[in-house]
Amino acid sequence: MFVISVAAQLAGMHAQTLRTYDRLGLVTPHRTTGGGRRYSPRDVALLREVQRLSQNEGVNLAGIKRIIELTNQVEALQARVTEIAQELANVHVSYRRDLVPVQRSALVVWKPRHQR
Repeated sequence: MFVISVAAQLAGMHAQTLRTYDRLGLVTPHRTTGGGRRYSPRDVALLREVQRLSQNEGVNLAGIKRIIELTNQVEALQARVTEIAQELANVHVSYRRDLVPVQRSALVVWKPRHQR
């Protein structure tokens, strides 16, 4: 975890820019009990991505925020798909291999009522 000055230096930004991005909800660092910001390596990578999108791609901050939100949703959905796939694999393993599915059929015997 990095204090704001170190995170700003690692991201190549001014500390005030990090505060602005925090206020806008682009990057949400952890907080100490005293309210100080602590940035993780992932936060620093996100700050670099915000800078790249803004400077190189010309995306405005609202667009960047939406991109971040959608990226987070995709990651959450991918994690859920992985969980469901594992659950399905566990259910599949738990099937009894000695049981064989049988097709249901009926045998109907026709017997005339009257003999002629």
